[in-house]
Amino acid sequence: MRATTLIATLALTGGLFAAGAALVPAFAQNAPAAAASQSAGMSTQAVQTKLAASGYRDFEKFERKRDRYEVKATDPKGQRVELYVDPFTGDIVKSEVKRRK
Repeated sequence: MRATTLIATLALTGGLFAAGAALVPAFAQNAPAAAASQSAGMSTQAVQTKLAASGYRDFEKFERKRDRYEVKATDPKGQRVELYVDPFTGDIVKSEVKRRK
């Protein structure tokens, strides 16, 4: 009786392991695509359009950092500013007025 219990346990364990091994590549193939689309965020053109609608103009620098866009532009008051923009929503996270040299 012990031998049949041991064989059944090993067969069940082997079956579960094989099923898990068969599913892992299926999930692994979808993960990079999901991560890439999630990390992409808004395009620079879409962010620029949103900023222009808010009154910003004369965009000089448009650089994508890991967690933000850095943009040099002129604000609605006519001051040169450096903006830190959320890459997913296009919202301005921080704005710094730049002094003229």
